[in-house]
Amino acid sequence: MDLFKKCHDYTMAKEAMAAGLYPYFHELQSGQDTEVTMGNHENVLMIGSNNYLGLTSDPRVKAAASAATEKYGSGCSGSRFLNGTLDLHVTLEERLAKFMRKEKALLFSAGFLANLGIISAIAGRGDYILCDRANHASIYDGCRLSFAKMFKYEHNDMEDLEKLLKKLGTDTSKLIITDGVFSMEGDLANLPEIVRLARKYNARILVDDAHGIGVLGANGRGTAEYFGVEDEIDMIMGTFSKSFASLGGFLVASEPVCHYVQHVSRPLIFTASMTPASTGAALKALEIIETEPERRSHLLAIAEQFRRGLKKQGFTVSEGVTPIIPILVGDMTKTFLVCKVLFENGVYVNPVVAPAVPADATMIRTSLTATHTAEQIDRAIEVLTKVGKELAVIPA
Repeated sequence: MDLFKKCHDYTMAKEAMAAGLYPYFHELQSGQDTEVTMGNHENVLMIGSNNYLGLTSDPRVKAAASAATEKYGSGCSGSRFLNGTLDLHVTLEERLAKFMRKEKALLFSAGFLANLGIISAIAGRGDYILCDRANHASIYDGCRLSFAKMFKYEHNDMEDLEKLLKKLGTDTSKLIITDGVFSMEGDLANLPEIVRLARKYNARILVDDAHGIGVLGANGRGTAEYFGVEDEIDMIMGTFSKSFASLGGFLVASEPVCHYVQHVSRPLIFTASMTPASTGAALKALEIIETEPERRSHLLAIAEQFRRGLKKQGFTVSEGVTPIIPILVGDMTKTFLVCKVLFENGVYVNPVVAPAVPADATMIRTSLTATHTAEQIDRAIEVLTKVGKELAVIPA
């Protein structure tokens, strides 16, 4: 059989294109902001971005990226392990460790690479990983790369997690991995109970807090700070592509853990380091996260305004506190159609369909930005209500 047969047999995307319902790879003709030019449509209200603090268009962040490029050039031409470590990288690691209240931080060139690099370095043959079923794809790929034995527990089901831990006993090497904020559902991991179970059964904890850092907690340190369990979490992974308005990933943990990962992680050793522009932008964004808590306050306030407004109009919306607000549609074709009609009406959202969710639980994922105004939120609700009634997502 020809290796490429699967490529020729794959027709789903082209069928959606032919039907005019293909919702992916829209071209942006502007930068990320609360309103964008996309697919040559101007003033599209963006409620599908992970730009949670609105810093991608902040002039201070852009200036920091530019200044770093002027000083260091456009790239580092090597990995951190060899010639690619800048003093700027070291500064960012030191600042992150201090901010996150951990002994050490370690940079990766992308968030996906961070999970691959951390998990495959820490867990190996003879070790066990307990993984929430709703965890990000990068976590699952990191587990596969690790050669550890992985067990999935039902999403946020602490009874199921304890059953697995009990079977493995206290004498095995175990790592519990969970998202802090689940990227599709927008709900939070039950970190207090995960901490209790980890200590009871002698397990370590890794939290992927890509969607929590900068957003949650009194100081923006994420889900662990929100629950008051920062000192009980062994490793926290984060990304720079969301609240930090840049690109890259990181680990914060104890010094021995970071030192070990730094010297054995293949995704770190064999990948070119973060560009100067990305590093400079992330440093400036970190400074803003530390000094402008009002951004978080406004973001969570408009998230509540949006969630409450959607419920009032009859939408089925998940409970929560985060700026990720999924809206149930329940059918893939209708989900694609809703996204298309919303876009035609000047609002961009993201479709979430199988296999990311069950086939009868498809949804549109909305996510807000701290620079959205209350008026823009009202406008989004108005357009969603109009389209929702037209397409029978909510009663007319």
